[in-house]
Amino acid sequence: MRPTRTKPISREAPMNSQTAPLAHEAETPLVDAEILSTPAPDPTPAPSRARRLLLAASLVLIALNLRPVFSSLSVLLPEIMKTTGLSPAGASLLTTLPVLCLGLFAFPAPALARRFGAERTLLGAMLLVGVGTLLRGSGSLSMLFLASAVAGAGIGVANVLLPGLVKRDFAKQAALMTGLYTLAICAGAAGAAAFSVPLQHHLAGDSWQLALAAWALPAAVVLLLWAPQALPVKPKPSHSAQPAGKLWHDRLAWQVTGFMGLQSALAYAVLGWLAPILRERGLDASSAGYVVSAALLVQVATCLLIPTLAVRMRDQRLLAAGMPALVVVSMLSFLFAPLSSLWFWALLLGCGQGGIFSLALTLIVLRAADVRAAAQLSSMAQGVGYLISISGPLFVGLLRGWTGSFASSALLFVVLGVLMIWCGLGAGRALLVQPR
Repeated sequence: MRPTRTKPISREAPMNSQTAPLAHEAETPLVDAEILSTPAPDPTPAPSRARRLLLAASLVLIALNLRPVFSSLSVLLPEIMKTTGLSPAGASLLTTLPVLCLGLFAFPAPALARRFGAERTLLGAMLLVGVGTLLRGSGSLSMLFLASAVAGAGIGVANVLLPGLVKRDFAKQAALMTGLYTLAICAGAAGAAAFSVPLQHHLAGDSWQLALAAWALPAAVVLLLWAPQALPVKPKPSHSAQPAGKLWHDRLAWQVTGFMGLQSALAYAVLGWLAPILRERGLDASSAGYVVSAALLVQVATCLLIPTLAVRMRDQRLLAAGMPALVVVSMLSFLFAPLSSLWFWALLLGCGQGGIFSLALTLIVLRAADVRAAAQLSSMAQGVGYLISISGPLFVGLLRGWTGSFASSALLFVVLGVLMIWCGLGAGRALLVQPR
């Protein structure tokens, strides 16, 4: 059966009650995981100003804990391989496993939120992140794999639930909270990349195990802050609203999903392997961590700029083609350009990756006719997209093992970039998905 073609968005058409919210939502592309349940979920109780500030701080600190698992492992990976005898193929699996869990556990997150409440489900997710991060310091290679998967499962659930909570509880401050939320994610990844190696050197025995486990401390602080707020909120009985339709048949939905997944593939290749790539080229461990950290911090600028720019364009094809090209050129330069230019390429890489990440989120909203369609598209794009994303860190490690050099990853980066541009040219058209 041929998929139903979507209709183009008319720039002159008058806004109706369904499309009007999307013009605002596109500025803050957050989709509530509980949107498909009735009655609508109540906001987290926070009657006083102090409690609202505590709630806001808690959500931002939760976001801060969603990426250190990846970037802390990256900068310490050569030491882990050396002391444990882990092969490049094994290291590839280790960097890929938590990313795989992001995709697998994105699917049940909305159902868990409807069953237990978003607050309690998010609390459970952060408990998994904290326990998994702590157990990575056990020194056992098998436990390192298992703990990474546990932490990845928690992050996968939190990835889906946290934006909806931010949107639901801070509707009037959505732009500010979105900026703080994005900044916290980037800061968490950058901090772990920058400080894991110095932390290792300052710990007794120069222990990479303790350096990995130390990142459980921020998660523990969040648990202490979030538990008193989440536990009293009882889940509200709900039943499914009228069927929202499915998107598996829709070509445009798959293009949006492909763009999301492929940008994540490049992102997690950077998180998992950029530091080892730089160290193989002769950079010391601390300097490699600082370069990765700089690239991650620069993402904040384009994460905040691109959504505003995208919603003001007739379509987003130019952005969807230009940003991936910038990322690919930067990655090729990390492989082959003089080491003296690495800071420049870190700047461009951060601009490109921040741009494609925020554009992928914005396209979810722009390609949906209403909030319910956006929720369906978000679930598909994040769930399937994160499964696509494992191709990045997995094949970088495998190619390194097969060829003995990271230079062989150049072709992989080009292929991922070309595929992303192809998906972006489709997803960037001014069309709407049609659930059925």
